[in-house]
Amino acid sequence: MPESTSTHAVFGRDETDAASVRAAVLDLVVTARERIRRRDQVARKVTLTVGFAGAAGVARTRALPTASGHTEDLRTTAYRILNGMALQRTRDRRIVLTAEELSPAEEGPGTQLSLDPEREARLRIDPVLDQLNARWGHPVARPAGTFLHAS
Repeated sequence: MPESTSTHAVFGRDETDAASVRAAVLDLVVTARERIRRRDQVARKVTLTVGFAGAAGVARTRALPTASGHTEDLRTTAYRILNGMALQRTRDRRIVLTAEELSPAEEGPGTQLSLDPEREARLRIDPVLDQLNARWGHPVARPAGTFLHAS
């Protein structure tokens, strides 16, 4: 099994809209989660690389609180990285999200009971999304935030 998986988004022009960048990051998170869960793995780290116009770029890595293959955990970590980069008025050209230190899910920390019913509901939706996408094809069911410009 691979020890990492990467997904990327390339913008057709210099992207300056923060909402579009966040939607692209969410789409990358969902794609990476699908790969990880399909292989029955969990990730321990997330790396986000943002490339700017002119070929410059910046990359940051952050460890997940616990190894996970859930959209909720990967999204939260990716957004924290993105917010920490403080990319204001940058002309973004590409984004790469890498889920690192993948290991089999059975070697992970297991499932910790949470007293937050909203979080539990968000974690329970991942297997349902997996089943829908497996049956009807990718990407039938995804978070609404990935469809920023849908009409």
